[in-house]
Amino acid sequence: MAMGKLTRGGQGSNPTPTTADLTARNSMAYTSSLHLSKHLLLPKPHRARPSSSRSPSFVRAARVVNGAPHVNGHSKKAPNGKSTMEGTALRNYDLLLRHDLVVAQEINLFVHYCLLAMPGVRATEVRRVISHPMALAHCGRALARLGVDREPVEDTAGAVEMLRSNMMLDTAAIASPRAADLYGLDVLAHGLQDESWNVTRFLLLSKPPSPVAVPVDADAKTSMVVAHRGGSMAVVLKVLSAFSSRNINMSKLEVINNEGGVGEPRPPVMILDTGARGAPTLRAFPHVLYVDCEGADDDPLVREAIKEIEKFAVFVRVLGCYAADTNVYDLQ
Repeated sequence: MAMGKLTRGGQGSNPTPTTADLTARNSMAYTSSLHLSKHLLLPKPHRARPSSSRSPSFVRAARVVNGAPHVNGHSKKAPNGKSTMEGTALRNYDLLLRHDLVVAQEINLFVHYCLLAMPGVRATEVRRVISHPMALAHCGRALARLGVDREPVEDTAGAVEMLRSNMMLDTAAIASPRAADLYGLDVLAHGLQDESWNVTRFLLLSKPPSPVAVPVDADAKTSMVVAHRGGSMAVVLKVLSAFSSRNINMSKLEVINNEGGVGEPRPPVMILDTGARGAPTLRAFPHVLYVDCEGADDDPLVREAIKEIEKFAVFVRVLGCYAADTNVYDLQ
């Protein structure tokens, strides 16, 4: 992921969606891992809107946005992100594919991790640390030095709430400095992340069409998924050729092979096909490519590349076209 300037408070070069854009959908859902900074992420008129709703996970947030319970008997689930330290959060991308949602905007956030504990608890008394699995991974070396057990939970905010509600005196949580202020916790350590430059990419999702137009003076980015049933490397080379022959830069190419070998059964990637005749249908694929490319999906060269890929791929779905944001926002 390309890194741009570090911007405090989210005042980047790309325009924030207007209140009219966001409220046209009548609701905004955000995950509890973001609710501690929600007031900084959302436009000011939308920060206190009653239609904004907190969801305890990406799955439930997507259900709120999607507004429908099930498709063909399958539970509809969805969204999100990438970290500079741990790479793509593949589970969330897999969930995104199960919904009729589009990526409307990307937001790159600098991540500050702190070790939080109940008031009066000392670091030497901590025997266990709870947090989101990615947060635990980001702080792996620091936790190893502490010699504590690690327990993954749904998200960082949930870890803080669990710590506070259960009055855990032998447990600490990894979360943001703001969580300590909101929940009245002590900060045992600042900057717990193993790498100082720790950035996570969040995606703003919407029902199609996207409520956020790409400004005419902004660089656009298009995200898509390419599904196929065999010959993984051959398909990768063909996808690369489709873009490189038209001088289109790719900022992401993630190859997922869920075919597995003998004794290695892996679940296929499920993708919602909204273009199927009749009701939208979930389709299963053993091989999937996640692609981000520079340019809008209505750009003639990008359209040509997509049409070329459709000739050899089993299924192609554009996940969204949005303004490319190279800024990194510091919400501290």
